Amino acid sequence: MQTLKYTVIMVLSLTLMACVTTDPWTGEQRTSRTGQGAAIGAGIGAVIGAISGGDRLERAAIGAGIGALSGAAVGNYMDRQEAELRQQLRGTGVSVTRRGDEIILNMPGNVTFDFGSAALRPEFFEVLNSVSLVVNEFDQTVLVVDGHTDSVGSEAFNLDLSAERADSVGRYLMAQGVQPVRIATYGYGEGYPIASNQSDSGRRQNRRVELTLMPITG
Repeated sequence: MQTLKYTVIMVLSLTLMACVTTDPWTGEQRTSRTGQGAAIGAGIGAVIGAISGGDRLERAAIGAGIGALSGAAVGNYMDRQEAELRQQLRGTGVSVTRRGDEIILNMPGNVTFDFGSAALRPEFFEVLNSVSLVVNEFDQTVLVVDGHTDSVGSEAFNLDLSAERADSVGRYLMAQGVQPVRIATYGYGEGYPIASNQSDSGRRQNRRVELTLMPITG
């Protein structure tokens, strides 16, 4: 497990968008991070889900019947999952990135959603179906879904939109059989760009949903 622990095991609920800045397990307040400055750089979105209490939440998932991986099995398990995802997602517009024992799927907003909308595009259902097939096969992982926007519009609107988009992806995965205890969704609005918001191309990159898959370890 990475030094930086993730609170990635929580039940996705209908009220999740209303508690974007509160950890429902620990009750700790989490800032929206919009006041912490723009963090432009490749891969920055992959670490946004990290907050305290990861060890206890991991034990909760194991207690719910999800088995833990150990030792050398972790790397091989994630290698096989990565290979399956790359095969399934080739040519879809979704990028697959490996970072240690974690896998990050970057879903551009122009691929998944219409502008200003949190409704999944029907043509993207097949892509998420493919993701669901893989993560259901490799069920000893947990998933953090992070929503991000560009800086167009108000900060409050973008925060809500990012949470709604992340929630849409999480709900769809659940509908395809992914256990709710494996999924957590977060919205971060415009606070974590990976490119400059001063250009159209940069804004397109910033409008995204990132899905991070992490192994459950004992």
